[in-house]
Amino acid sequence: MKKILILAGGFGTRLKSLVHDVPKPLAPIDKKPFIHYLILNLIEQGADDIVLLLHYKSDQIKEAIKHLDYKKKYPYLTIRFIVESEPLGTGGSVSNAINELDIRESFLVINADTWLGSGLKLINSSKFCSIAAIRVQDSSRYGTLKILDNKIVGFSEKDPNVSEGWINAGLYNIHPKNFKKYLSHKKFSLEEVILPRIAEEGNLYSICLDTDFIDIGIPEDYLKFCRWIKGDKNALKS
Repeated sequence: MKKILILAGGFGTRLKSLVHDVPKPLAPIDKKPFIHYLILNLIEQGADDIVLLLHYKSDQIKEAIKHLDYKKKYPYLTIRFIVESEPLGTGGSVSNAINELDIRESFLVINADTWLGSGLKLINSSKFCSIAAIRVQDSSRYGTLKILDNKIVGFSEKDPNVSEGWINAGLYNIHPKNFKKYLSHKKFSLEEVILPRIAEEGNLYSICLDTDFIDIGIPEDYLKFCRWIKGDKNALKS
């Protein structure tokens, strides 16, 4: 499977009312950090080369990953870390990783606060730059994707008056060539700079998934995921 970059450098400010002493990827879920469940889910879908892109409290995340010691059970698995000296935004973080690792082939990117039950193999097999899309009942928090014949032709801003729709699920198949114009040490957004430009060129496709989805970035959804892990299988549907 392609290399997977996990965006895990954010500050998680919206979750601080419940999780204030650790970075968001380490938000405790039934006595284990969220990143543990995320990595296991990726492994179960075929991941074997994972790179965590870190900044905020990076030492805590590195220590937690080492403590979980995946190598014993998955000896083929490679987990590496890139620590940014300053916040680079999602686009700058990926661009920096491309430079640091000399990435020349397409790769996958996923958010460290997003859970997708499946779909990794499907987007991994895509021959194009792609975004995993999920249909939700309330898209007002996310903004929506404009999709035509499997191509993403635009992005709609968050709108409190919009309900159901296809949203960006935080999983991408992308190529280094899309970052050539951007310096790796500059701060910029993958979602606001890179993806819209690829869409404008007519080269961005959607991979529409029907699977469990949650973004734990706000307290309400973090608590939903906690309930789901503990056995409430309807928690993510509410």
